[in-house]
Amino acid sequence: MSTDRIAAELRRPLRWVPPIPLHRPRLLRLLQRLSRRGRPATVDGVRSTTHPGPPLLRVHVPDHRTTPAALLWFHGGGLVLGSPMIDDVRCGELAADLGIVVVSVDYRLAPGDPFPAALDDCHDGWTWLQDAAGRLEVDPARIAVGGASAGGCLAAALVQRLHDEGGPQPVAQWLVYPMLDDRTAARRELDRPPHRVWNNRNNEVSWRAYLGRPPGTGEPAPYAVPARRADLSGLPPAWIGVGDVDLFHDEDITYARRLREAGVPVELDVVPGAPHGFDGWGKGVAIADDFTGRSVAWLRGALGS
Repeated sequence: MSTDRIAAELRRPLRWVPPIPLHRPRLLRLLQRLSRRGRPATVDGVRSTTHPGPPLLRVHVPDHRTTPAALLWFHGGGLVLGSPMIDDVRCGELAADLGIVVVSVDYRLAPGDPFPAALDDCHDGWTWLQDAAGRLEVDPARIAVGGASAGGCLAAALVQRLHDEGGPQPVAQWLVYPMLDDRTAARRELDRPPHRVWNNRNNEVSWRAYLGRPPGTGEPAPYAVPARRADLSGLPPAWIGVGDVDLFHDEDITYARRLREAGVPVELDVVPGAPHGFDGWGKGVAIADDFTGRSVAWLRGALGS
């Protein structure tokens, strides 16, 4: 993809974002190890601790609580990379800004642990937060779930599973450029020109690793691919944000439309010229910070903060 479609203010920080060659198995294994070696980070005014699990959880509690609400967060990484530590600063800043508890889940990664391992871990994180609500002074009826990229996939899948189980429900789903549909990875016309930061070659590797079969084929197991669910009615209100040059743009727009058609309130934020993950690697740039501000403002309202 030529840079003329990318917002001018994002082109400079984008130059420092390295490619991610997931199609090479040895490099994938190396990247997995490296992505899980992150050291815990701290944010002023927030106590961040590790609950050993399983699954391991990072718990961020602000010194100044303004509401008994909480967020259960899932990191990105294409379902094959990452750990909660990569989002320590994000989660700590959210905790401080909103005055809420934020819990981040260390879910298992594919291909070593394919579906449903990651979703089971996220479900266990939800159960743990429900059980710990009294100790953490959290209102169990005011918990949102959210995630970025692959974390958004898991958040969307979790709310579907929780809806069907009929127990306590999240108050909102906060989906940041979510990875929702394996059929995107089967669209060969998206292979070239490549999308910046996260391309369709990586997308194909990730979905194949997670599902254990070629993406876009067959009927997936329930909750494996959020966009493949037929009935989206009864799910909690959603915020979906994505750039218009993000590989996930089309699937995110379609999912937002289908949620609305099913009667689910949706706030859709599409950012012109924004590639994948721009709010992270473009932090400090107005277009990225404004996007973050709008998304956090929506979450604040959804939690009743």
